[in-house]
Amino acid sequence: MTEPNPPATSMTESPSQGTRRDLPKAYDPTAIEDRWAEYWVREKLFDVPPAEQKPVDPANVFTMLLPPPNVTGNLHMGHMFEHAESDILTRWHRMKGKTTLWVPGTDHAGIATQLMVERQLKTEGKTRQEMGREAFVDRVWQWKEHYGGAILGQMRRLGTSVDWSREYFTMDENLSAAVREAFVTMHEQGLIYRGAYIVNWCPRCQTAISDLEVVHEEQQGSIWEIRYPVIEEPGEFVTVATTRPETMLGDVAVAVHPDDERYRHLHGKRLRLPLVGREIPIVTDTWVSAEFGTGAVKVTPAHDPNDFAIGQRHGLASISVMDDTAHMTADTGTYAGLERYEARQRVLADLEAQGLLVAVKAHANSVGKCDRCKTVVEPRLSTQWFLKIQPLADKAIAAVEQGYIRFTPEQHAKTYFEWMRNIHDWCLSRQLWWGHRIPAWHCGTCQQVTVARETPAQCVHCGSEKLTQETDVLDTWFSSGLLPCSVFGWPRHTKDLDAFYPTQQLVTGFDILFFWVARMIMLGCHFMLDVPMADGSERTLKDAVPFREVHIHALVRDADRQKMSKTKGNVVDPIEIVGRFGTDAVRFTLAAMASPGTDIAFSEARTEGYRAFANKIWNAARFIFMNVERAEQAGVNVEAAKVMAAPMLGKDAALEARWIVSRLQATAADVNRALEEYRFHEAANLVYQFFWGEFCDWYLEAVKLRLDFNETAGQSVSKSASQQEALTTLLQVFEAALRMLSPFMPFLTEELWHAFWNGAPPAKSIALTRYPLGEDALRDAQAENDFALLQELIVQVRAARKDLGVEEKALVPVRVRAEGGAAAAIAANAAMVEKLARVAGIEQVAAVPEGAGVRSTPQFDVQVVYEKKIDVAAERERLTKEIARYEKEQANAERQLGNEAFLSKAPANVVEGLRTRAAELVLLLEKARAGLSELKEATN
Repeated sequence: MTEPNPPATSMTESPSQGTRRDLPKAYDPTAIEDRWAEYWVREKLFDVPPAEQKPVDPANVFTMLLPPPNVTGNLHMGHMFEHAESDILTRWHRMKGKTTLWVPGTDHAGIATQLMVERQLKTEGKTRQEMGREAFVDRVWQWKEHYGGAILGQMRRLGTSVDWSREYFTMDENLSAAVREAFVTMHEQGLIYRGAYIVNWCPRCQTAISDLEVVHEEQQGSIWEIRYPVIEEPGEFVTVATTRPETMLGDVAVAVHPDDERYRHLHGKRLRLPLVGREIPIVTDTWVSAEFGTGAVKVTPAHDPNDFAIGQRHGLASISVMDDTAHMTADTGTYAGLERYEARQRVLADLEAQGLLVAVKAHANSVGKCDRCKTVVEPRLSTQWFLKIQPLADKAIAAVEQGYIRFTPEQHAKTYFEWMRNIHDWCLSRQLWWGHRIPAWHCGTCQQVTVARETPAQCVHCGSEKLTQETDVLDTWFSSGLLPCSVFGWPRHTKDLDAFYPTQQLVTGFDILFFWVARMIMLGCHFMLDVPMADGSERTLKDAVPFREVHIHALVRDADRQKMSKTKGNVVDPIEIVGRFGTDAVRFTLAAMASPGTDIAFSEARTEGYRAFANKIWNAARFIFMNVERAEQAGVNVEAAKVMAAPMLGKDAALEARWIVSRLQATAADVNRALEEYRFHEAANLVYQFFWGEFCDWYLEAVKLRLDFNETAGQSVSKSASQQEALTTLLQVFEAALRMLSPFMPFLTEELWHAFWNGAPPAKSIALTRYPLGEDALRDAQAENDFALLQELIVQVRAARKDLGVEEKALVPVRVRAEGGAAAAIAANAAMVEKLARVAGIEQVAAVPEGAGVRSTPQFDVQVVYEKKIDVAAERERLTKEIARYEKEQANAERQLGNEAFLSKAPANVVEGLRTRAAELVLLLEKARAGLSELKEATN
């Protein structure tokens, strides 16, 4: 039915249950999934050899990176959704004949992993400080080996078709070498620098974190107004407002707008800092808003980014009043050692006692918290390593603007641009022990810093050997941002890099669009521009990008569209749900609901429905295999029927054969188009409608008329040819339909495909065959129109039978009025209509008389000829009771509608509903009384 399969490969023992004769009655996913999952990994079916070993055509490659999960986690529904979409795309591209490489790996996840190990140590009564750095890092490695990669293990169980031979960890030696090279190179280029700036500081993790790692929560708080006395101006004060009064202990100035008339007379004056007594100046700065608050702001350069900028402009000192743990420092005098919020209360109490606390007002405040431990973050002056990001951001913006990278859904490109055009220098350093240690060494003699790829023997500035390596590690996202090139060997110029970079696809969530996606684009465009193309030509921005397509998938919510959370108790465990319904049913549910840009409301009812879909296909396979056995016994050449090539169906072939072949091609073409545009829901539903609706419900029922293998001798040559054609079409369409379904339901299709080939398949896996693409040459518009006509006729006859109350097994004649091609199609396929609609005979007439059992469409009129014999006494009794019930209900309705007290108190919708029902009862009574009257006349 489609392109031929690749040549058969040498087969090893597969985990198939055996031949088609061994297919169990009941479909049980748990009985097949573990076997196939283990087989795919054991046989290395999805591994791609290094390009150094086997040359690859870069024009026929599909490469994708798995967003590396942390070594701390387990699979959740978001992961399973992401992996399901990625796996569908990967299997689809592989079946289209591309060299398909999906690279898996895990991230060392600096803060998250260190936090997990510290919690583990706490249960043992230990701390990392007590252990020391070297022992603690060893302990984290032990933890990683024992607990890490849980998600990857679950992925193996779920059959994710990655290349396990290329599995990486972001602290593997080759990736660590790439990290060092990137850092040192950018330092040499003047892009990485070290300095004291305001950072987000987590007192619990005791490290700087990026803006992206801060979660902001709106909270109701307070704003305090404080008087600062003017020196040498008795009784005069400047009032400032603050939400963090404890930081006033580090104030070095008060700033006002130069044009604010209220403070013009105080320009150049000095203030006495309350509680501390330090003299501080009044400075003028246009950043200050005269309209906001009192128009005067306290300046604390060590604890606020805006204040830091003011301090830089005015040459002000910076005084840190909090240490790494958010306790007050020795510079705060009597407050030293107090925890920040305890210090706040003491400061406020002392201000009030001195009459300097003017007012306290309610104030909605956006509080920043550490994304990992939820501790309130402190803006704090700290010496860190930074990356000048604008030069990298400019290239990354151009790459998307010029169409070298495409986002779907498209609106994410707008969000990307907004962030990239307002980007700040990247704080690279983290005060952690777990991670890539910064390759910098501090000299104990000259105090200079040496940055090097290898551990230096002496200081490059003074030659001293008193060197100590930097204790900070790099932000986790620095190493993962290099993955698209580092996993293929960069900074070495490898053949893998030539063959597989840039990757074609990235499927990920919105939550790491800036953490990871944007940084991969920036780092990829920066470094790969210096790597020549395979032919030695200079690489342009188009080929320096890390990927061509970024598909941002939706969120998975609960059935009520609420975000899943442990606190709400609505978290769906994918492993548990897979255990109940099977991996294929869960995958298909996620795909069928994955409309681009729309979150998924995960439904167990839908999953149960797709479990039934899998069962339907299983039963269809058993029916087909049963007929194969009968055909073999009747001497039909079954092996010839299974040749995987398009059957040569002429115009004289059976209508249902030409129709199903045409529908397969149309569906395959539509599915391919949908997958190209990431419309997973449309692709899944197309396959579903074809397999269940067209193949199972219509084609299998129609083809049964041709599959009569009871006569083994003396049958006509034409009947034998008809059987051969029917069996050939049935088998080839079924096999092609399995391949079309395979990316969505890999386990079920693998089992049935191996059974189909009766233990001798042409390839190790259905995943290594060709995907149906949809061939226009095999489309038959006339067959589709004619079969649609017959479907409509059968549906109308079935509906008329139901209206007339025809017993299920009863055969009834029909009269049909149709013209031209419609009449010819009905006449040529009368046997099919009679079988599927339970019709005793079809009489084509010039006109169908009016009366019961008539249905009309633009192409035909049809009448089911049927006179139902009824039990007159029973019918009279039924109608009499029905009339009595209607009369009683009518009397109640009239009584209520005539009650003014009821009408004045009852809701308007209740009254309107009662009036509507009263009108309906008039008609129902009229119909029932007429029926009883006709019954009496008929018996007289």
